[in-house]
Amino acid sequence: MPAGDDASGDLPVTGSLVVPAGALGWRFSRSSGPGGQGVNTADSRVELSVTPLELPGLTDAQRQRLAQRLAGRLVDGVLTIAASEHRQQLRNRQAARERLAAVLRAALAPPSPARRRTKPTRGSQERRIQAKKQRGELKRSRRHWD
Repeated sequence: MPAGDDASGDLPVTGSLVVPAGALGWRFSRSSGPGGQGVNTADSRVELSVTPLELPGLTDAQRQRLAQRLAGRLVDGVLTIAASEHRQQLRNRQAARERLAAVLRAALAPPSPARRRTKPTRGSQERRIQAKKQRGELKRSRRHWD
């Protein structure tokens, strides 16, 4: 089956990382969300689990980055994504796959470059001093009154 919009099959995350279908664990349960009368019988809530640190094709740097950035979300090394916003199980499965790919993509993103420190310009320094002097003059003019 094609993995594009399908709710099964391999999950492409980045150009170089694809989560194999065998690494994805699915659990289904009753949803507390929309569904009307069918909500009591349809197992439309989806939980998608994966062990991100054991995915094939990751470099050591990527594994460290994943471990660091997903530390708060991992339970015994397993990342779990739940989806229950749709009535159909298939749409919840697709939503969970998209959300998992987005979480992994964000965690794998390289860190942004450090901010380069710059000196304040002479003009901005002079404006700051001038504003301070103006404020002080205003306060000084309020001190004595006759």
